[in-house]
Amino acid sequence: MTNTPEAEFEPILEAFDNKKHSIEIFMDAVVKTVGKHPDLTNGDRRIVHSCKSRLKDREHLREKLRRKVAEGRTISPENLFDEVTDLAGVRILHLFQDDFRFIDSVIRAQIENGDWVFAEKPKAYTWDPEAAKYFAEFDLDVAEKPSSYTSVHYLVRPRKDSPQCCEIQVRTLFEEIWGEVDHQMNYPKATESLACKEQIMVLSKIVGAGSRLLDSLKRVHDS
Repeated sequence: MTNTPEAEFEPILEAFDNKKHSIEIFMDAVVKTVGKHPDLTNGDRRIVHSCKSRLKDREHLREKLRRKVAEGRTISPENLFDEVTDLAGVRILHLFQDDFRFIDSVIRAQIENGDWVFAEKPKAYTWDPEAAKYFAEFDLDVAEKPSSYTSVHYLVRPRKDSPQCCEIQVRTLFEEIWGEVDHQMNYPKATESLACKEQIMVLSKIVGAGSRLLDSLKRVHDS
């Protein structure tokens, strides 16, 4: 199926169309559960700064199908919701890296209560050894991305056999700045400019230093 005609994508896209509404409902529930959780948003110091959500549209899904097929993957209407797990995405942004533990706790409480299930073990992506050491304290698979990307990803479903799946990304505001810049200049096709590649790499180092500085400021302030 590596040379899949475009027409063969249509049944797959129609399968998405048929589930799009229910996927969006689940995504909105994730936003309200985590992004607006009282333990994270009430009080003098809010843990969650802001949150974003997006539902993949037809053309972006078509592009993703092309990439997966080019990699040799076989996608069908029957396995679409297992092969493409980021049809719905929620991004939770926070200021201080140390506050990640509170967000992680809220997400895991949903799992422990039986309201959600993990589609796979949560993953922390980072290039930074200090961040990797921090994330290793949690029940996460820690991996390094060559792109200098830092973020924690959870894939959640309302039940194990459900086609509804939502990717939750948790990252600091500093990491969001890097992600937005990299996404515009380096995704989905990597930039061919050596200068851009080097400067994006430098920006990741600045972001890492900025996150550590904020945590230091918080500790000084709290003491």
